[in-house]
Amino acid sequence: MITGAAGRIGSVLRLGLRGLAEELRLVDREELEPDHDSEEIVRADLAELEAARAALRGAEAVVHLAGIPAEDTFERLIEANFATTYNVFEAARKEDVRRVVFASSNHATGMYPTGRRVGPDDPVRPDTLYGVSKVFGEAIGRLYADKHGLEVVCLRIGSFRERPGSWRELWTWLSHRDAVALFRASLTAPGVAFVTAYGVSANTRGWWDDTSARRLGYEPHDDAERFVSELDEVDADGEGLQGGPFAELGE
Repeated sequence: MITGAAGRIGSVLRLGLRGLAEELRLVDREELEPDHDSEEIVRADLAELEAARAALRGAEAVVHLAGIPAEDTFERLIEANFATTYNVFEAARKEDVRRVVFASSNHATGMYPTGRRVGPDDPVRPDTLYGVSKVFGEAIGRLYADKHGLEVVCLRIGSFRERPGSWRELWTWLSHRDAVALFRASLTAPGVAFVTAYGVSANTRGWWDDTSARRLGYEPHDDAERFVSELDEVDADGEGLQGGPFAELGE
């Protein structure tokens, strides 16, 4: 099952995960049309727990992408990111779903300086309220893994694009092809209890330790460096912080 299936990542995974299971359930608040016999479409608002339970019923695993994918007001994030994420984990527990793959974000650690190598064991340093919502999702995933035995993989997604669009993305780019490989590995890796991993391609440059992703069986192939001639070289945004524009000081 994929939540937020109409979004940028969900649209790519819809095709990329086809064949991984007998049925792929696509859940979103937006209208979707099935384009394959193996697809089931569910229109639901996961901000309601009972709707989340109904959507997850019978699923073996869920990729949770639904939510606001950028900085927003706290009030909007509370419903779309905090409440919805809680509901997905609680529904997974109540409906005996085996594994949740949670789309976290590199913005959970975006306040680290660009010269610092960061791994999943380093303290979180979110750069926005959006980043805080992803830290919340990782924390509740840890709780449900430890307390309820749910298998949980939290993926700190980098810059998900067809090709890097800025100088910063030479460090943070996650290609469409590598994203599919990463989510496939996260859904199929054996012996998972709780894992946090950075989602990034095989870039020559990088700030993040991807050891835990490799342990899941993820083998990236794409390197942002081949696009370097297309980009204007600039200093990193956000005062030399890994979150780039997300890390800029606000009011």
